[in-house]
Amino acid sequence: MITKVVLSKLAIKQLKKLPRHIVENLAAWVDDVENIGLFEARKILGYHDEPLHGDRRGQRSIRLSRAYRAIYILRENNQIEFVSVEEVTKHDY
Repeated sequence: MITKVVLSKLAIKQLKKLPRHIVENLAAWVDDVENIGLFEARKILGYHDEPLHGDRRGQRSIRLSRAYRAIYILRENNQIEFVSVEEVTKHDY
């Protein structure tokens, strides 16, 4: 069961500049992972945990709000490393 979450230096720096509710949402996800494990936390629909494609293949994201996503990687040592928290804008179609 994967329950260890690590924040990258970039993610820690970004969290200091983000709105409080975004930081709280990430903390709630980390608590869920540490308590019930990553695979059970992925089943919680509100997080919208999904694999990424293209240049971000091998990474996953969770939704912290409509505008923010947290990007993470599952490391070989079964630790989750948050790479960054990003603001998402509407896509150009």
